[in-house]
Amino acid sequence: MDNMIGGAGKTLTDAEVRGFVLTRLAQEDLDGRRVCVIVPDATRSCPLPLLLGAVHEALTGRAATVTVLVALGTHAPMTPEQLARHLGGPYDAMVIRNHEWWVPESLVSLGGIAAERVAELSEGRMRQPVDVTLNRAVVEHDVCLVIGPVFPHEVVGFSGGNKYFFPGVAGQEIIDFSHWLGALISSAEIIGTRGITPVRALIDEAAALIPARRLALCLVVQSGTGALHAAAFGPPEQAWAACADVSAQTHVRYLDAPVRRVLSLIPEKYDDMWTGAKGFYKVEPIVADGGQVIVYAPHITRISQMHPEIEQLGYHCRDYFVKQWDRFSGHHWGVLAHSTHLRGAGTWDPEHGERARVTVTLATGIPEQVVRAANLDYLDPAAVDVDALAADPETLVVPQAGEVLFRLR
Repeated sequence: MDNMIGGAGKTLTDAEVRGFVLTRLAQEDLDGRRVCVIVPDATRSCPLPLLLGAVHEALTGRAATVTVLVALGTHAPMTPEQLARHLGGPYDAMVIRNHEWWVPESLVSLGGIAAERVAELSEGRMRQPVDVTLNRAVVEHDVCLVIGPVFPHEVVGFSGGNKYFFPGVAGQEIIDFSHWLGALISSAEIIGTRGITPVRALIDEAAALIPARRLALCLVVQSGTGALHAAAFGPPEQAWAACADVSAQTHVRYLDAPVRRVLSLIPEKYDDMWTGAKGFYKVEPIVADGGQVIVYAPHITRISQMHPEIEQLGYHCRDYFVKQWDRFSGHHWGVLAHSTHLRGAGTWDPEHGERARVTVTLATGIPEQVVRAANLDYLDPAAVDVDALAADPETLVVPQAGEVLFRLR
């Protein structure tokens, strides 16, 4: 179709990508409009200098104002130096801002989703109203252009599209709400699920409240290189769906049988365990019962800068929280969700306590006492022999872990 280029097994040239962006934006009514461009932070592979350069060229002399808003979700803000490396530039007349999710004045309420509607969207898993809050910049612009990749995702099925609004530039309440809904379904169940999952349905419902016109340039990125397999442009729902179809062919590897151990080699773009945990989410489905995932990241020295609460809570399976909800309902639900996602599948009951399906071992720069206090196993990263583990027939070594999903046939 005219609104998509590339596909599974293809690699687009820079000239093809640039030409596609220029042609698509030339056809949109953007003259005199205030445009908010929403982009991922550095935890997502994406050739943003190429893409933003083309957007800048397409909008210069046409748009009244252009603001680039970095979709942090609840990640740490990027420094000016990090932004310069991540985005390229400089871009004359473009204002570049982090999503300041921790600053109440930067947010505005778009209204709410009623309890009964939440129950419908969540397929009965949750039944309470949620306030839809979003970065004020979104509603102060006429057009919002999302630029970002689509990957298998542990909360929503496949990332991208309207997810760049919620949780990308949203307030903490709806971020926590949507992540806990995903946790109730469970990461292993929802990750890589095609179509409109309950979490995607909630996000789309919230995005429909945005007064600005919504457009998206969705991308299928070659993991680890930043090259593009495909790009789609249009309303976020359509552009996302087109790229999710390609991502399902590109970013999922299938094994015939489970493995006893996975060694996930975490790239440096993940600088804490909050983000580096993707190296566990993407491999959990292929690990045999009683098996082990070693998360190898000597460069990671802390669990989370922005969410220290997780160190006190520790990592536990979903049922540990659900069956003791009176104890935990007052904590940030997004933190609880992250906890369950990294601990993986398991059970809890008052008699037998917690029983995890697999062992999660951190071979990182996080101190041993911190790792064990968080209810995970510890391994000195200096003791990890990657070559020896790669030669072990019961071990799968995954380089650049965190974006490609592994599943059983």
